[in-house]
Amino acid sequence: MAEKIKLSNVLVSEQVPAHLARGVIEERLRSAILDGRLPPGTAVRQQELATLYGVSRMPVREALRQLEAQSLLTVEMHKGAVVAPLIGEDAVDTYELRVLLESEALRQSIPLLEPEDIASARGYIEQLENETRHAEIGRLNRLLHMALYSKASNQKLLRLIENELNEEERFLRFHLSSMGLGKLTQDDHNALVDAASDKQVELAVSVLEQHLNHGARVIRTYLDKQAAR
Repeated sequence: MAEKIKLSNVLVSEQVPAHLARGVIEERLRSAILDGRLPPGTAVRQQELATLYGVSRMPVREALRQLEAQSLLTVEMHKGAVVAPLIGEDAVDTYELRVLLESEALRQSIPLLEPEDIASARGYIEQLENETRHAEIGRLNRLLHMALYSKASNQKLLRLIENELNEEERFLRFHLSSMGLGKLTQDDHNALVDAASDKQVELAVSVLEQHLNHGARVIRTYLDKQAAR
């Protein structure tokens, strides 16, 4: 069963400086979860991680809290931290919230975007075209969207969006596996950047909404099928 997987069989043992431990452990676990090496239900034990990385339990606890906040881990009675299901009921809520937040950020940002912002966004799309690693797809997707929103004046809005984009990474593997794909098409992203480049604010917002609503529909269809079983 997934929860009996030993972390030492998945994660490379390494000595980590104490001041870097939380970030390193968080990133190693995040990549393993997003890539499927630690499947849903896998127990993530603090002492095992502390031993693997040669640190105390304190930075391990902090890393696990961060991953729980990103919905990558859940805490279960008598088990402690376990890898969360790949998809859940809150996924549709996440997409609906993203539509609201990101549409506003796009409206604020597009009039102020510089040619170098558009060039950065196109560069991320180019990398996404050739990337198949789920964790890296998630990182590039986040950077692409944030490049387009970067000139928004509301910094709290940008922080909220980045949090939601971090959570979005756990959905990518679901999307790819559910559609039998190694990677996602970049058609929507290209259309979004084209509209932003031309300063067509409402067209860009429309493309973004269609893009996010498609993701929500895929998830809702899957959840409805699961509930009907």
